[in-house]
Amino acid sequence: MVGVRRVFFVFHFAFKTFYIMMAHMADRKKFYITTSIPYANAVPHVGHALEFVQADALARYHRLLGSEVFLLTGTDEHGKKITEAAAEAHKTPQQFVDAVSAKFAEALEALGVSHDGFIRTSDEKKHVPAVHKVWQLLKGNGDMYKDKYRGRYCVGCEAFLREAEIRDGKCIIHERPVQDVYEENYFFRFSKYAKDVERLIRDDVIAVLPEHRKKEVLNLFSEEGTKDVSVSRPAENVGWGVAVPNDNTQIMYVWVDALLNYLSGIDFGTDNFKKWWPPDVQVIGKDIARFHTMIWPAMLLSLGLDLPKKILVHGHVNVEGKKISKSLGNTVDPIELVHKYGKDAVRYFLLREIPSDNDGDFSFARLHERYTGDLQNGLGNLVSRATTLALAHPKVWEGIEAEDVLAKSRAALVSAYRRAVEQFKLHEALSFVWKLVDESNKLIEDTKLWDTIRADTARARGTLKTLAENLCAIGILLFPFVPDTAGKVLGAVGKQEASFASVPFPVRFQKPERPLFPKLS
Repeated sequence: MVGVRRVFFVFHFAFKTFYIMMAHMADRKKFYITTSIPYANAVPHVGHALEFVQADALARYHRLLGSEVFLLTGTDEHGKKITEAAAEAHKTPQQFVDAVSAKFAEALEALGVSHDGFIRTSDEKKHVPAVHKVWQLLKGNGDMYKDKYRGRYCVGCEAFLREAEIRDGKCIIHERPVQDVYEENYFFRFSKYAKDVERLIRDDVIAVLPEHRKKEVLNLFSEEGTKDVSVSRPAENVGWGVAVPNDNTQIMYVWVDALLNYLSGIDFGTDNFKKWWPPDVQVIGKDIARFHTMIWPAMLLSLGLDLPKKILVHGHVNVEGKKISKSLGNTVDPIELVHKYGKDAVRYFLLREIPSDNDGDFSFARLHERYTGDLQNGLGNLVSRATTLALAHPKVWEGIEAEDVLAKSRAALVSAYRRAVEQFKLHEALSFVWKLVDESNKLIEDTKLWDTIRADTARARGTLKTLAENLCAIGILLFPFVPDTAGKVLGAVGKQEASFASVPFPVRFQKPERPLFPKLS
């Protein structure tokens, strides 16, 4: 009888635990965020790194809020440029993209990007079947048809261009002559959905941020009108890509294939897909805004799928004032940057120095200035001074209980920080954190803490309490941006983890084993 009761108790406890766990998971808000997938014709550069860390900061921010997050990234591996690049490297296209995709995976790891999925468009098991399924659904809805097409084509863009994208016979992005092409292709009936997409963007059903990018997109509708768009090319003109179902003479355009990674990356058509869809945020560069804000929503409308909630459009990164270019030899390798400056220093520079909502410039001089000024002499010095003084006089701070570090005197700053993150102004959010860093360093100076801690225990105790709370707030607010450093800052005051929840904790000053930002060799 005792054994039966024990079995019943164990079963009852297990069921109750499972029920509570499921209820908790149901209460957690999901957050699905994507990067665009970089084109695998060359190794990653600092421009790719910017988008990776922007998306990662947003993903970590929403984890901090308690959301269940899925961050998807990957590589775009088809098209004529891949065929040409592979031939130059004396490799097959698959061998070539395998090597380049591995470098992107290495860059993500070096930068500490907490991605949950990495999709490759050459994946024959996961991606290609999803692409075929989507194509057939679009065709079944009457939104795909075959016709003759004449247009001006850019190999660099892997797309036919509008007149607004051509200047003096050249693509305005790649500055290469465009080709006059006449061929038979498949078309997507963009004209059927264009007005609806325009209205959805205008009414912020699809929120395009920042505001000036939204205006640029809306202007494209008046420029482009409601023309249908070519979505395939003859196989002999492409060579490497996803064949159109039941028509091997045609290869899907690389940008069509690439857009569908957002579906295949979360297992299109499965329960996992239903769990995560639609994207809460899609982070993209301004050069691919037309595909993501116009054609992509139109395809989703045809498929009857919910639309992305936000599309965040960042600008370009120049290097020393010049556009990134292999011919100029200025393609800065983010992996090498991490090896020299450290992961968090590179993340901080990109997220603070480059405006999230506009173009920005990378220079080694500015990186060095940010490292020595903001990080080494600012944050690093603050943690070192506060912990050194505190540990030299442990009885002064013994028993201090930290209060709600994200409320009261810090409420306005935290509110401004959160508003900046949610408006995709990550550089501004970090500037608010550094106000607290500067205030804390100033507090040590103004109170002459090195003298006060010996002469006036009560006053020093109050100062150390404020410093501990400031450091805790700094650690929490920095977590989305520089997670390793944030953990060390929190550890310096005895805080176990970053959380926006209000949980008082006993202060335990501890000096980090090494300087947060050591002197550069």
